[in-house]
Amino acid sequence: MHIHFLDPYQVGISPIHRTDARVKLVLALAFIFTTALVPVGAWPILILLLVIVVSMEVLSGVGVGYILKRALLALPIILAAFPLIFTIPGMSLFSFSLGAWEISASIAGVERFISIAMKSWISIQMAILLTTTTPFPDILVAMRAVRVPRLLVAIFGLMWRYLFVFADEAVRLLRARAARSGVSDIAGLRTGGRLVWRAQTAGGLAGNLFMRSLERSERIYVAMLARGYDGEIRTLPQAEMETYNWIVLGFGGGIMGLVLILSLLMGA
Repeated sequence: MHIHFLDPYQVGISPIHRTDARVKLVLALAFIFTTALVPVGAWPILILLLVIVVSMEVLSGVGVGYILKRALLALPIILAAFPLIFTIPGMSLFSFSLGAWEISASIAGVERFISIAMKSWISIQMAILLTTTTPFPDILVAMRAVRVPRLLVAIFGLMWRYLFVFADEAVRLLRARAARSGVSDIAGLRTGGRLVWRAQTAGGLAGNLFMRSLERSERIYVAMLARGYDGEIRTLPQAEMETYNWIVLGFGGGIMGLVLILSLLMGA
């Protein structure tokens, strides 16, 4: 059973879709690396990086709104950085009392928090753009092409495939629960027990889901070993990159290098 909502890839004919996966992987990693090195408070550079990634989203045809909604994955990182507002020393922006404690927010802390939030948001947009315009098997092959360790690529590949196994088992359990659950004809009457009983039932389903997924994953892995799997992804020989891909790689790498130099100069 294929769980389509887990696969972010969107079929398209845009220039980004047609670009070689190796080029897209290298440029995406360079973009994320450059974003991470931008100094705190270098707002023009961060805005420039945001403009670049949004422009690529428009060019890909996937849709800016589609990617922005999924970029909310950055929210946990942003929330984790929120205490920096009150823990980094500096000129006080505002303060308030919380019981016996006097809590003060510093300007330096606010700048650090906003910088981390923007970096995380921009980087996740680039990662989502990569996965929505490139099939995941092509990303794995591109990883091996740029000499990512075989074990690491195998872990990524198995993790991705077992997500579908996990989702498949969850759908089976929910279908079985629905088939064994009664529904009352009386409007507004809820079937089932109290909240504690519902929590126990949900916990049992979660434990059953874990055990069934673990057993099925082991069977899949044994079947893979029986068919000669040794951790290496084997595909047909990759074609030589066309001139278009070399131009894209050189142009994109040059832009990232220029942005990195500008950001380091601003931070000097």
